[in-house]
Amino acid sequence: MADHGFVEYATAEGNDLPEHEAMYDRFMHLIAVGGALVTNLVIGLAIGAVAGHWLVAFGIMVVAAVVGTVGLMSGARTPSWIMVVISLIALALTSGGGSAA
Repeated sequence: MADHGFVEYATAEGNDLPEHEAMYDRFMHLIAVGGALVTNLVIGLAIGAVAGHWLVAFGIMVVAAVVGTVGLMSGARTPSWIMVVISLIALALTSGGGSAA
């Protein structure tokens, strides 16, 4: 069983809360940009496989990868989510779901 004596923290010196918060912010940034990139790739695959517009799908996937890379390097999250909106608009335009006349 575990020894229930006095616990010593010999290697933990000082308060490293700012480092933990910085790491959490970087992790959340990675999750946001990565999630937007995966969303864009899935929308691109939907445009290609379901709607049959592979050139548009390839363009969306390449631009999404570039936007995601720039977002990871620059620390910006907004361009990745703007790309998701653009991908959704492209999906709506290429799906051919217009009204039947």
